[in-house]
Amino acid sequence: MGQQQEPPGHGLFRVETGAKRIRAFLGGDVVADTTRPLLVWEVPYYPTYYFPADDVHARLTATGATEQAQERGTAEVLDVATAHGTAPGAGRRFPTSPIEELRAAVRLEWGAMDEWMEEDEPVYTHAHNPYSRIDIRASSRHVRVELEGVTLADSRTPKVLFETGLPPRFYLPLPHVRMELLRPSRRQSHCAYKGTAAYWSVDVYDRSYDDIAWIYRTPLPECQKIAGLVCFYNERVDILVDAEVQARPHTQFT
Repeated sequence: MGQQQEPPGHGLFRVETGAKRIRAFLGGDVVADTTRPLLVWEVPYYPTYYFPADDVHARLTATGATEQAQERGTAEVLDVATAHGTAPGAGRRFPTSPIEELRAAVRLEWGAMDEWMEEDEPVYTHAHNPYSRIDIRASSRHVRVELEGVTLADSRTPKVLFETGLPPRFYLPLPHVRMELLRPSRRQSHCAYKGTAAYWSVDVYDRSYDDIAWIYRTPLPECQKIAGLVCFYNERVDILVDAEVQARPHTQFT
């Protein structure tokens, strides 16, 4: 992304109040609807939405089970039910949390809900990070991708995707990629910002490099510019930009 900085404490557990209207649905019914969600960073990369208890409209029933949740304290596990749907064990409540804001809040398991909406648009995979953004720019820079000295792709019309906290990604037209070297993979991944990606592996000199390139064939609306383009992990191949070798970055994908 066009590098917007994270706030102090990025990567550490924290809680803040969000500004978007957030809704969760189950069985066609509204489970929760709030304009004052809590954004809880349980992992470094994106928050989890917690709902004020007053904004939860589903029936919550304690299962009797509890969980220890590090900084958040002890969670009561809840069954979640609406008129037309049930989600066993899909809720969490922290009535004795050392973090005061969480004591009157409810956490819903993302995958247990049928639909999530930020304002009036659906969101997928996980909550969006308000400190992250993606910029995609057309470029005339000469990008060549190599592995073990073998050229995998060569393009002068890349799209460059800048995403907060990650290295620039070079998305290349299919005709500029040596597709005969790529082998379809069964792997798929899901990005909250870009959509669902399919992967390829590469065989070079009788060695297999698994899931080294990907494509978003039908990306989410904000990322339509990369539809049908191929991208390689900067961390696992050699990328030359205008004949200059780029350092392989160290990220969670290394």
